[in-house]
Amino acid sequence: MLQTSNTAPAKHGLAAGTGHAPARPDWTIDQDWGRYTAEEHGVWRTLFERQSRLLPGRACDEFIRGMQDLPIGPEQIPDFEQMSKVLRQRTGWEVVAVPGLVPDDVFFEHLANRRFPAGQFIRKPHELDYLEEPDVFHDVFGHVPMLMNPVIADYIQAYGEGGLKANRLGMLEKLARVYWYTVEFGLVQQSDGLRIYGAGIASSFSETRFAVESDSPNRVRFELARVMQTHYRIDDFQETYFVLGHLDELLELARIDFAPLYQRLAGAPEHEPGDVLPGDTVLTRGRGHYHAARRNAGAA
Repeated sequence: MLQTSNTAPAKHGLAAGTGHAPARPDWTIDQDWGRYTAEEHGVWRTLFERQSRLLPGRACDEFIRGMQDLPIGPEQIPDFEQMSKVLRQRTGWEVVAVPGLVPDDVFFEHLANRRFPAGQFIRKPHELDYLEEPDVFHDVFGHVPMLMNPVIADYIQAYGEGGLKANRLGMLEKLARVYWYTVEFGLVQQSDGLRIYGAGIASSFSETRFAVESDSPNRVRFELARVMQTHYRIDDFQETYFVLGHLDELLELARIDFAPLYQRLAGAPEHEPGDVLPGDTVLTRGRGHYHAARRNAGAA
């Protein structure tokens, strides 16, 4: 879990406030790899080892291959430049260091130019299972392996380009839902079962099991307009996961002109995270017991 409020729109940036903006206008900073302490490398090792044990049989094949082909392991926090050398050769992407969340326009500009902004700090030992904003483990372990895949590489670049347009049109909230339910919390159907490709799940020890094994959440076939009308949780596990039949479906999304869709959805009904609609293709109708217990505990 990476953020704290409930179903409010996600913010791609400004966690540190504009008063703390780095000197560079693109908000990049030096990773300064040599400054990491033994304790920080130890946190990385703990996170890496426990998550690596969980993901086989739960993460999609493309994620596992990306991990195998990258200079990434349990020993130490990865060096962004070493990772970027491999990424550039494979898909033309690179990883750039930022201090945390960045302003929306900066975030989209980076993605549109195949630069993935990654937080260069790592959580504290007491924060292994909870963090308010994404750190190097979420950004690198969760996101970068999928950037080795050409489909995801093209899709996220297209999202960056689309985000710049959506920001100008005042439609960022609807587009952000697409990112959330794909890049962050997406599932895909493989021939051997349901698998994770979203970074928010792949980097979360507890949500990895919940997303693919629990009988509490809904799992619904991905449909673009439906997703754009659906709120999501940023304080807890998702109540609904949207499932692709194949990652190649993301290429279709990358080619879409969203402007007519924004117009069509203006004023359309909004759906809550746990809603199941009559037109949904439901793969799993969740019991909802996890979130019901959380709501009851909060009301007590």
